[in-house]
Amino acid sequence: MLLADPTPGLDTGDTAWLLACTALVLLMTPALALFYGGMVRTKSVLNMIMMSFVSIAVVTVVWLLAGYTLAFGDDAFGGLIGNLDHLGMAGITPASLTGHVPTLLFAAFQLTFAILTAALISGAIADRARFGAWVVFTAVWTLLVYVPVAHWVFAPGGWIVSKLGALDFAGGTVVEINCGASGLALALLLGPRIGFKKEAMRPHSLPLVLLGAGLLWFGWFGFNAGSAMGANGLAAAALLNTQAAGCTGLLGWLLVEKRRDGHATTLGAASGAVAGLVAITPSCGSVDLLGALAIGLAAGLVCSYAVSWKFRFGFDDSLDVVGVHFVAGVIGTALIGVFATATMTGGASGLLHGGGLAQSGKQLVAIVVVALYAFAVTYGIGWAIDRVMGFRAPADHELRGLDLAVHAETAYDHGVLGHGTAATHATVLAHTSDKASTA
Repeated sequence: MLLADPTPGLDTGDTAWLLACTALVLLMTPALALFYGGMVRTKSVLNMIMMSFVSIAVVTVVWLLAGYTLAFGDDAFGGLIGNLDHLGMAGITPASLTGHVPTLLFAAFQLTFAILTAALISGAIADRARFGAWVVFTAVWTLLVYVPVAHWVFAPGGWIVSKLGALDFAGGTVVEINCGASGLALALLLGPRIGFKKEAMRPHSLPLVLLGAGLLWFGWFGFNAGSAMGANGLAAAALLNTQAAGCTGLLGWLLVEKRRDGHATTLGAASGAVAGLVAITPSCGSVDLLGALAIGLAAGLVCSYAVSWKFRFGFDDSLDVVGVHFVAGVIGTALIGVFATATMTGGASGLLHGGGLAQSGKQLVAIVVVALYAFAVTYGIGWAIDRVMGFRAPADHELRGLDLAVHAETAYDHGVLGHGTAATHATVLAHTSDKASTA
């Protein structure tokens, strides 16, 4: 057993912190599975959960074989993509460092971001996608959409960070806008669910939704504070900003619900918290506490209205990936240009801190380019898969429920849970009658 790490330059405190954050962010995908699973109807719960869980496996394999080197290898072409030096993680040993942490750990941390982003898209096409097509889509989308955008924003040579100068601390563009634009593309390609705007498609289990939201909130501390890449003051500030924005997002959504509908709902609380957490993701390392409170509140207020846009414009974004992740991602990324402080960024300042409109312009360019790229390439990938193997589930599968049709399972045993139904009462009466006749 080694008593001391022999790697020069390794910071064991930063390494321990990033190990914990990697586990926290990985937990966010099972948490998302519960969050999404509770929001669908009982007939497709397991399918919804499986779409998240299979993303863990597929994205991990793709990332380790080629994704990491293309995203974080040395820049190969004008800030657009990395090189192929580390295919299959070649050349990376336990002694390799990225900053003061092992490169293997850095790669694992970034992997968890890629997994979650792919899984988030599934909410836009809930109840109506072929499972096999989803598996293929996840692999191809990770390489053609997520990896390039991650290089643009997160890699030292990426054009958005090094040439444009836009700020994105933990993934407002890479994760939130990316998955939102991609979700919209697939929702338009597959078309609406059978019965959309005609049938009530309410969440079947709000306790599951709240449990998933709570676990997402817990994991988000690793997501945002871990992006500081060390156990330091910046991580602490990002963590506190994350908590603040999640709370004001929740309160903002409930305020709108109460004034508009007369009720503050549990689904609204969960959705508002997620909206606030999404919005602070890009900005948690760039704004002060007051900025974080304002950004979370703006996201909660705006997204509570944005989720209804799908009914107005006729696109079936089943679980509001566009209304929450895309819209809140845009809000959080854009408002960096308003609330960024030099104390946090080490240089750039937003409008309210004497920086003028320059940073806002950079943020808007990043938003537009990432959104257009993600939408266009995702639509192309989805169209190709649909032509080759079919992406939309057959109508009879959708009506019967994807759990039975695809997985040959059900989330709930309705026979056991059916106490109190007419069938149960008939059984009881028959049993009572038999006992009486015997007597």
